[in-house]
Amino acid sequence: MGPGLRRDDSSVGDAVSNTSALKNITGTIALAGAGKMGGAMLTGWLAGGLDAKQVVVIEPMPSAEIAALVARGIQLNPKHIGTVETLVVAVKPQSFREAGAQLKSFVGPTTLVVSIMAGTTIASLSEVCSGAVVRAMPNTPAAIGRGITVVVPAANVSAAQRVTADALLRATGSVEWVEDESLMDAVTAVSGSGPAYIFLLAEELARAGVAAGLPEELATKLARETVAGSGELLHRSDLSAAILRQNVTSPGGTTAAALSVLMGEDGLQQLMIRAIAAATARSKELAK
Repeated sequence: MGPGLRRDDSSVGDAVSNTSALKNITGTIALAGAGKMGGAMLTGWLAGGLDAKQVVVIEPMPSAEIAALVARGIQLNPKHIGTVETLVVAVKPQSFREAGAQLKSFVGPTTLVVSIMAGTTIASLSEVCSGAVVRAMPNTPAAIGRGITVVVPAANVSAAQRVTADALLRATGSVEWVEDESLMDAVTAVSGSGPAYIFLLAEELARAGVAAGLPEELATKLARETVAGSGELLHRSDLSAAILRQNVTSPGGTTAAALSVLMGEDGLQQLMIRAIAAATARSKELAK
């Protein structure tokens, strides 16, 4: 194992710990919205040992994969649900208020409400659903269990409810808690939208390779594997991204020549600052 690398045992330990936490969750969990993100969460819960019979899914257009989970014990669009211990809201933000009356019918004074809707504030969630609200911002690598979710709780969320929310969200990757909701707009800009920036990097790296004379298929594979492999190296390494970058860069070499462009006056740093600022501003607009 090379310098700065660590075995990836921490994720195994986290998974074991979270499996125990999921199995300790009591009561009915209602999942409102089982699209890509909601479906990824549901898959993670069941894989982590949550009893399928505890789960009620409200999804007007369930995929075949979600419908197939009925055989494992989940309830799909039952006529009567009643008050639930936990409601996870994974509907599209623009559909939230329309669905609000139905969602509120599941919520009692002590119901934990976990929202993964972008741009939807704790105040809006409390107004529409009531309950003890936790606002979360996941990202799409949750689909493979490698997401990261940032979470902020309302003041009335208990310690036990935090544990439940953490276990449900950790089923798709890492979880970070913050106490200041105003940070969520920048979180959305960095990690929520961030996968798109990485995919764009792979896209443009391949396009630049073609411009430099590589066959398109080869350039695409080189770009894809380089981005994926570098991400995994960053994940497994104890070294900072800056140190890893420096380790690839020989003075006066080819990497240094490229970085002189990327790190120039109008290079990646300034582009990224402007991009994150634009996404943050848009997140604030959507929350109004």
